[in-house]
Amino acid sequence: MNKKIENENYLHPGERLDDLQRNGYKIIQNPEKFCFGIDAVLLSHFAEIKKGSHVLDMGTGTGILPILLSAKTEAGFFEALEIQEESSDMARRSVAYNHLEDRIRITTGNIAEASSIYGYHSFDAVVTNPPYMNDKHGLKNPEIPKAIARHEVLCTLEDVIRESARVLKPKKSLFMVHRPFRLAEIFKLMMKHRLEPKRMRFVHPYIDKEPNIVLIESVLDGNPMIKVEPPIIVYQSPNKYTEELLDIYRF
Repeated sequence: MNKKIENENYLHPGERLDDLQRNGYKIIQNPEKFCFGIDAVLLSHFAEIKKGSHVLDMGTGTGILPILLSAKTEAGFFEALEIQEESSDMARRSVAYNHLEDRIRITTGNIAEASSIYGYHSFDAVVTNPPYMNDKHGLKNPEIPKAIARHEVLCTLEDVIRESARVLKPKKSLFMVHRPFRLAEIFKLMMKHRLEPKRMRFVHPYIDKEPNIVLIESVLDGNPMIKVEPPIIVYQSPNKYTEELLDIYRF
């Protein structure tokens, strides 16, 4: 894209420009479609991306993870894969707005075909915030963009894990955010595809509530051993974040 975004007048109808409070970066979103949530922020904090790494974001949506990680890390380059053209277009415009074209490239394509798009053993790290629900888990949102983002409409959990294993270099990491109720399935699929779970952290809405988010790092052909890190508590009281959560947002 040659034309740079100079101000909010460039936004398409229904879109808004949200300040990420990182390096002056902003992101284009459409609240009628799908906006990023706390999951992406938590994953960007959890992922340990080394200097110069070549990173793939599987299912980037509007590009939130590579934009946040470009502010936080010294990764060399981010590829970001998104199946919905409307979301891909917003992500490309956000990348251009933030002058990150030399660090982030958005590709429209299916996660289930990632290894065909990028090739085997191409990446030093994969990050993903995939759809959490399959056909057995609740009602699908009638809005197609939201349904695709939240339910396994166009790709499955196994697609995400299998393709992550294929595109990762040996001994490199997949960083995933998901829901604890699918943890047994996640571990089973990871080990099926030679991804050894190495690090895990639960996220609780309140200190006395069960976790509703899990962060997982797995390593391709890693040795068996997993570290469970201290939990993250989101709220200390209604509508009031804990200091740790505020620190994560500030990172």
